[in-house]
Amino acid sequence: MTTWKLVAWTKKRVLDPLVLIIRRGAEPKLLAFSFALGFTLGLFPICGVTVFLCGMGIALLRNSCHAPTVMLANFVATPFELSMVIPFLRFGEFISGGPHLSLNKDALMRILTFHASTEILLSVFHALLGWLAASPLILASLYLASLPCFQLLTRKLGWDVRMDLGELQMG
Repeated sequence: MTTWKLVAWTKKRVLDPLVLIIRRGAEPKLLAFSFALGFTLGLFPICGVTVFLCGMGIALLRNSCHAPTVMLANFVATPFELSMVIPFLRFGEFISGGPHLSLNKDALMRILTFHASTEILLSVFHALLGWLAASPLILASLYLASLPCFQLLTRKLGWDVRMDLGELQMG
């Protein structure tokens, strides 16, 4: 029974908004870029900041992105964001040659008792560095992977402007 609730939730929160976006007539390239941008910003390794990043991206890019698609992709990226914090941390440590943060029970106790402040700040910096280095590749990969999907979806679900204009002229 739980599987059906998850399917219903996914349909209501992800698929229905996506179909609505596509039916409103946005271009596949714009949708693919907006999806890639929202998902990439949604992977930012500091939880709770991604909505603001997406808002800033939308404000800066204006007509070059589709705001609802950016925000939907950010929403979809949330579970991936949590799973990517450690890989971004390790990648940032590798890039900077910095110390390797030990993720064990003692480290967790130091974090909880506020005795590891410099270690934590350094690890946040490493995670940000890892995300910053990986984000152009993530953005490009997601764009290239999602473009054929959005082209297919807009062909199958999209609003055909020529058909509607023809109906207007006939009526």
